[in-house]
Amino acid sequence: MRKRELKNIEWSIVVIAIILCIVGLVALFSATQESEYDEFNKQCIWLVASLIFMIVIMLIDYETMVKLSPIFYGACIILLLAVLFTKPVNGATSWFDIGFFSFQPGEFAKIFVILFLAYAISKIQAKNKKDINKITKLLIIFGIVLLPVLLIVKQPDYGTAIAFLSATAFMLITAGIDKKYIIGTILLIVVLVPLIYNFILPEHAKSRIDIFLHPESDPRGAGYNIIQSKLAIGAGRINRNGSFKRKSDTTSDFYIQKQQTLYLQL
Repeated sequence: MRKRELKNIEWSIVVIAIILCIVGLVALFSATQESEYDEFNKQCIWLVASLIFMIVIMLIDYETMVKLSPIFYGACIILLLAVLFTKPVNGATSWFDIGFFSFQPGEFAKIFVILFLAYAISKIQAKNKKDINKITKLLIIFGIVLLPVLLIVKQPDYGTAIAFLSATAFMLITAGIDKKYIIGTILLIVVLVPLIYNFILPEHAKSRIDIFLHPESDPRGAGYNIIQSKLAIGAGRINRNGSFKRKSDTTSDFYIQKQQTLYLQL
């Protein structure tokens, strides 16, 4: 790797990501003692594999990836179409399962759709940066994004679809889109959100939103994990009471059990 490329790397992001991984591994090591660290070992393997993959990607010239982005974009569209014919998992056709390995094409599409979108925006603004505000140019951009978004909604995977739309919005703002479009989009979102929630979203999607906002409404069911997470954080406190201790040795067990009883009596 050339020295110029090394200087252009956002090392602060790399360091923060590695620190977060280490914190997660420490927490997982503490939580998997009863299962002989099975999940911890798997996570360590994935971390090493991910670091190797990250280094390989860093060695590839960004401009090369952008030039090839139309090909990758087309491949992602084919995969998003093909995954619709797979066997549903928890009601969604989002995964390819090839035995020892499974992957979600929507996650790969996030990378390559954004790269292709950046490529398209740069081409549109090659002569004049204000060309991004032309209706015909905006239709091209929205067409690039809406095709994978509609396929992802079909799975259905609303979270990933929202991630695509959010990324597109921020990219257009960065590209210098006119403020009238930004204000108009905000007003449109304010109007559409309640309509989408009440008339378009399926019941299971509404349930996720409701449980996220009010987990205590179903403490024994959908809200159980959120409530237990809060209890674990509350029991651990600043000094991490309970870390690296087996359940039988944790001094905060009584506190957790007491809080569980109070929640279940709601």
